[in-house]
Amino acid sequence: HADFTYQEKYGFRDYRGGGRSSGRETAARVAAGAVANEILKKSGIQITAYTIKAAGIEAKERDFSQIEKNLLRCPDATAAEKMLEKINKIKSKGDSAGGIIECQIQGVPAGLGEPVFDKLDAELAKAMLSIGAIKGIEFGEGFAAADLLGSENNDCMHEENGKIAFDSNHAGGILGGISNGQTIIFRVAVKPVPSIFIPQNTVCVQDGNVKSTELQIKGRHDVCLCPRIVPVVEAMAALVLADMII
Repeated sequence: HADFTYQEKYGFRDYRGGGRSSGRETAARVAAGAVANEILKKSGIQITAYTIKAAGIEAKERDFSQIEKNLLRCPDATAAEKMLEKINKIKSKGDSAGGIIECQIQGVPAGLGEPVFDKLDAELAKAMLSIGAIKGIEFGEGFAAADLLGSENNDCMHEENGKIAFDSNHAGGILGGISNGQTIIFRVAVKPVPSIFIPQNTVCVQDGNVKSTELQIKGRHDVCLCPRIVPVVEAMAALVLADMII
C-alpha cells in the first residue's frame, strides 16, 4: 500500500513489512503516551478511546466498563458480538473492514490551545492523522453539524452555582481552538486493512521496467485495526495535552 509512495520519495522501500509505514511503529507512541498520562493524572485528566463502529455495525451504548471485556474494545457488549460475527464472515472471504473510534477526554480545564495555528483541535487532528490507518477526524457533532441550524448547533450558556455552564456540547469541548472546560469528544475513521488475501492487481518493477501483474499476500494480517488503534489514539491525545499543559 504505502510501498509505492515510499519508493517514489526515497527510491526504495522496506519490503520486509512496511518499515515506518507499519503499525509496529506505533509501539513507541504508546510508550511515550504512558509517560504523558502520568503528567495528565496530576491535572485530573482522563482519556478514554473505544470502537463505536466496525464492519458497518454501530455501538449504541457507551458503557466504559465493557471496553476491555471484548476483542473490539467496544463500550457496547451486544454490538461487540455483532461486530465480531461480521468480521469473522469478512475474514472467511479473505477481505478486511474499517471502522470508527471515538475518544472522550474528561477533566480538561478551559484555556488549552494556542491560536491561530496551534489550536487544540488542530493539534489533536494532526496527531490522529499521523496514525497510519486514520483517514478522517471530527469533533463534537463533526460533519453532522453541516445539516444543523445555528440555533441547533450553538452551545448556549447559563449560570450554575455562580459559574458559567453550557446547555450542550455540540462543539466537542473546543471553541475557537481552545478548550472550554467540557469533555472533549472526537471520532476518527479507520480505513480497511489494505493487506487482504484476495488477489489484487499491482505492478512489478524490475530494472526500470514496469509491467502489470497480480499479487496475493500470505502471512498473518488483522481484518479490522480498530481495537489495535484504540490505545494509539489515547497515547497521541495524551502527548498533545501534556504538551499544552507544559
